[in-house]
Amino acid sequence: MENKIKRSVATILAHIIKIDNRDVAKETPLFCKIMDQDFGCDRGEAEEFLTKTINEDYNIEEHARFIRDALKDDRFAKYRILEQLNHIIYSDKIEDNDYKEFEKIKDILFKENI
Repeated sequence: MENKIKRSVATILAHIIKIDNRDVAKETPLFCKIMDQDFGCDRGEAEEFLTKTINEDYNIEEHARFIRDALKDDRFAKYRILEQLNHIIYSDKIEDNDYKEFEKIKDILFKENI
């Protein structure tokens, strides 16, 4: 279960990097730092999560729902994920779509009784 949560959080964080076509090499250190701080991922594991997200198709809403369900009433952990997502957004040029995605993820994480 812990690995699935890591994967879903990594997908949410890497999502902005992917949709903005950001320089992955430039974003990798911040991404790895966040994954280490919050999940104890070493650099290799974090880079693997990032690479998979960039190269594979995924459903961001599905990952957000999984996190919502796994964290249930742990609002602090959910806010922490949004805080880290915000760090990724601010790490490079902010696009209009970034906060639309942020709001979509936030709405799913905090939607009650679904």
